[in-house]
Amino acid sequence: MDVVDSENSVSVVFSGSGGAGAMTAGQIFLDATAKAGFYGLMTRSMGPQIRGGEAAAILRISAAPVGSLDDRYDLLVAFDWDSVKRFAAELPLGPRSLVVIDEEAGDAPDTVVASGARIVRLPMEGAADAIPGGRVNMVGVGAAAALTGLATDQIDTVIVAMLGRKGDEAVEAARAAVRVGQQLVETVEPLGKTLRPGQTNGERWNISGNEAAGLGAIRGGVSFVAAYPITPATEILEWMAPVLEQTGGQLVQAEDELASINMIIGSSFAGAPSMTATSGPGLSLMAESLGLAVASEIPVVVVDVMRGGPSTGIPTKSEQTDLAIALNGLHGDAPHLVVAPNSVADCLSTTQWAVHLAEALQTAALVLSDQSLGQSRVVADRPADLALKAERLVAAAGTPDYRRYAVTESGVSPMAIPGTPGLAHVADGLEHTEKGTPSAAAAEHMRQLDKRAKKLDQFDYGPQWADIEGDGPKAIVTWGSVTGPAREAMTRLRAQGERVRLISLRLLLPARPQEMAAALDGVEHLLVVEQSHSRQFYKYLRANYDLPARTEVIAKPGPLPIRPGEIEERLSNRG
Repeated sequence: MDVVDSENSVSVVFSGSGGAGAMTAGQIFLDATAKAGFYGLMTRSMGPQIRGGEAAAILRISAAPVGSLDDRYDLLVAFDWDSVKRFAAELPLGPRSLVVIDEEAGDAPDTVVASGARIVRLPMEGAADAIPGGRVNMVGVGAAAALTGLATDQIDTVIVAMLGRKGDEAVEAARAAVRVGQQLVETVEPLGKTLRPGQTNGERWNISGNEAAGLGAIRGGVSFVAAYPITPATEILEWMAPVLEQTGGQLVQAEDELASINMIIGSSFAGAPSMTATSGPGLSLMAESLGLAVASEIPVVVVDVMRGGPSTGIPTKSEQTDLAIALNGLHGDAPHLVVAPNSVADCLSTTQWAVHLAEALQTAALVLSDQSLGQSRVVADRPADLALKAERLVAAAGTPDYRRYAVTESGVSPMAIPGTPGLAHVADGLEHTEKGTPSAAAAEHMRQLDKRAKKLDQFDYGPQWADIEGDGPKAIVTWGSVTGPAREAMTRLRAQGERVRLISLRLLLPARPQEMAAALDGVEHLLVVEQSHSRQFYKYLRANYDLPARTEVIAKPGPLPIRPGEIEERLSNRG
């Protein structure tokens, strides 16, 4: 399979102030390249304003699957300089980059001048104004299409699909603006590389991480969702609400995060596989009730789409800094599950797996996604269909001497659905006997602690615990959204003749010491890569695994993404 790199991909940015339509331009461009047979990734960057702030649609298009942003951007279509200044650190340019800006935009920011990028000024605003109903963002799409070699017919198809509900006049205005944009750059020196489609093998999806997580939950068997909207997780709920209704499930918008977690505990206790979605501040509020789910052994799934913290932090930017609270934030000894998708498409299978694990092990499962996964869109090969469903061990009516919390070989004891004849029991947060009777006896406490820990520790999680690729004395260990740039860095290094392996953890809790020891066998130089300031992932690894003597760390907080070149440089023999 072809592997994406800087030379067989094109990176494009549309940036503008609120109302300029940068995000719409990016979406149209991504959809059009998908119809042309390309793979692609689109992330978005914006300020914390509800409306009117600057926004940037950041894309990378290739004939090979795309899992990461590149080190530099080839083309920046800017509708004003203010947005470029706002995102300057997030939009690295170089001497091979081309910046397209309106001729009346004024002086370029120092960061753009210093990059050596070529600046081309075009009458984009005037051209848009000359078209009845014309928009400058569509002029920008046309310019980007011409400069990257994207054919007009795919753009026309997308415009009809996206704008058709606004009427024929809106569609024709958009088409006209696109063609004007193409004409404006006819004499502009091209980028030096253009899009070259590869072979289209099989079905491809155009999906966001939040949509994928929602689909994974439903495929896993979730039939009830309660949640309170929060950036950047809200799209999960927006996508799931109508789909759940179609599949016989239900979604309730709770009054707050405290209500939502307790609602799903109640619905799961009643027999319905249940889930909520939130971000860091909401997860903090849910901690006590998650302990209740662990103690009462009621399965629930919480998808945490992480953002910059602490407190309100940076709601619209990505970070991996909820790891510590996800692993350790429940009071008492409260063994639970923490899993993490490592790509936008993997949000589907990992969330589906989390539902399966929570139901099978009767505990709380946390899914750690983040803004850069959840709110990004990819054009990717259709994810494999997993045969993982919610499979809960349920007690039959009339079970003699029913003990809800019986100590079993697997650590899992049959649950009783409320109302089942002869199976009444107490389920609350108090420590209890095997029958569920509250007890403060030391022996009972020890017995239940062992039971809850044993069922998670001895479960066979299979190869899904981590993605392990390559071999050699050098290794990159990472997790979540950083996997994309780490994988590309590994690919670059291997192309240079260096032997490097990648270990991306999908199961973070419980730890897997034996599996990790096998994965690290023969590694002499280890690089841990994470998006946090306090090295949360590195500290977790040190606490649970034996690491090689030569272990280095790249730990960088958001909002700046970790790029492949940073990782490549740290592990390269030339570095």
